[in-house]
Amino acid sequence: MTSDCLFCRIVAGEIPATVVHETDTTLAFRDIAPKAPVHVLVIPKAHHTDVVEIAKADPGLAGQVLAACAAVAEAEGLPEGGFRVIFNVGRNAGQEVFHVHAHVLGGRPLGPMVMA
Repeated sequence: MTSDCLFCRIVAGEIPATVVHETDTTLAFRDIAPKAPVHVLVIPKAHHTDVVEIAKADPGLAGQVLAACAAVAEAEGLPEGGFRVIFNVGRNAGQEVFHVHAHVLGGRPLGPMVMA
């Protein structure tokens, strides 16, 4: 755990979150500023900065994060209508919390991938 990391503090139970899915290695909770009717963040409980770092350091855990994304999408009823999984990497991509996290978004048409 990194004491100054928001998501590490959520994992530790120091900051509340609306948890929708949890495994031994992952945690999924609702985004506090949702961009779609369903907007869930999926994180590994262990601290890794971004998806590139976790893929290099622990590919198995990276796979568990993706499996958790699929479980969240299924539980939220998203597969039939479609959904999006997004990893932002770095400030230019909009990463605000430097603990790897996937955004699972759905529940309405999401439009183009990148806004001009």
